[in-house]
Amino acid sequence: MKIITISREFGSGGRELGKRLADELGFAYYDKEITSQIAKEVEMDEEYVEHMLSKGIPHRFGITYASSFGYPTYTQFDTTKLLVAQQKILKQVARDGNCVIVGQCASVLLKDLNPLNIFVYASMESKIKRCIMRANNKDELDEKTVKKMIKDIDKSRVKQHDLHSDTKWGDKTGYHLCINTTDVEIKNIVPSVAQYAKEWFNK
Repeated sequence: MKIITISREFGSGGRELGKRLADELGFAYYDKEITSQIAKEVEMDEEYVEHMLSKGIPHRFGITYASSFGYPTYTQFDTTKLLVAQQKILKQVARDGNCVIVGQCASVLLKDLNPLNIFVYASMESKIKRCIMRANNKDELDEKTVKKMIKDIDKSRVKQHDLHSDTKWGDKTGYHLCINTTDVEIKNIVPSVAQYAKEWFNK
């Protein structure tokens, strides 16, 4: 059973790296599919589940979320149920073996399955550039807006990570391989990362 988890700063290209790496290795690839399965498990709106998981929901207390924000209203929802479902789904797909999982705090939640944990990061300038290049509405974006978006999303990822781990999100001691994608064409480094993964799994 070979599992690779990809944690990443927003705009660093971690999702692209994960997908290309899965294709290179012939592994299954999981990203938003995990959220979809969690939503089905708890019988809740998928967008709401994604929002709750990305915001770092607190343990041990219910959540009241107004429908005026664009999500259904769930009064005093047992958030523990959502977190349990997340871990259950992750372990189900991981036990099928040979997969790359992006996000979902998989590096922590699947620790007992001994995955190869990768963290992808880049300079702020590089992340802003990548976000603008890939946006559909790039003409409407400016660097200040994108920078704030990157910081906000990464702050949410820190919160989610902190629910499950005592180690800091992005701390090199929590990963086996950290990759700086600043000024790097991701498709060009995938063969090297794949080779590293093969060596790691064969150790």
